[in-house]
Amino acid sequence: MASRKPLIAGNWKMYKTVPEAIEAAKHLVDLTRQDTGVEVMIAPAFPALYSVGQILSGSHVRLGAQNMFWEAEGAFTGEVSPGMLISTGCSHVIIGHSERRQYFDDTDNKINHKISAALKNGLIPTLCVGETNEERERNKTFSVLDKQMEKGLIGHSAEALHTLVLAYEPVWAIGTGKTATNGQAQEVHAYLRGWIEKKFGIELAKSIRILYGGSVKPDNIQGLMAMPDIDGALVGGASLDPETFVRIVHF
Repeated sequence: MASRKPLIAGNWKMYKTVPEAIEAAKHLVDLTRQDTGVEVMIAPAFPALYSVGQILSGSHVRLGAQNMFWEAEGAFTGEVSPGMLISTGCSHVIIGHSERRQYFDDTDNKINHKISAALKNGLIPTLCVGETNEERERNKTFSVLDKQMEKGLIGHSAEALHTLVLAYEPVWAIGTGKTATNGQAQEVHAYLRGWIEKKFGIELAKSIRILYGGSVKPDNIQGLMAMPDIDGALVGGASLDPETFVRIVHF
């Protein structure tokens, strides 16, 4: 197995005012002064990015955004460009989160444009994929993932995707308290790694990091991280409290 540096990413979603985000970021920096060999990233809401970026500068914690638009600039009211994210200190961006797909019409085609723009601008994209409860019950998990991966990554070369991070987030496990079993998660992660190998070759398959997202907590992270194809976690609710989040980072 290639040596893949674990990534623990915190998605703060639509929580925390700017002062609250600043306070949490300061606390997190204090708690992560020791380098544990784990890459840590947090994605606050847009208004807090610049302030939090200032606090994270020089620390072990990277800054990410929860979404972005693919154009560099223009008359796109309400949208945020890759260059704007970079100017706040962002190195990472989450793309295609299930909530974006579900509530904001983030189609696979739009997600493909966003992946292209992130890579072109030197941002590290985390592409989120996953099935709903209904799809899993109808044994559609792998066909859903095939479509999301195929359409999300079409037009890209293995070389272009060398910084890409994948996140498997079963929609039925997000914010529900349900978590995929270690075995269920590993089965899908192995499938995704095999998919990458078939489409883009063994080197990218060995090096790409695949995160698990879906009710990750301090009490289940160790079992998940023991699986050979799970390289980290995309953490939602449990990332909002720095003390809880750091327990996940120190799995």
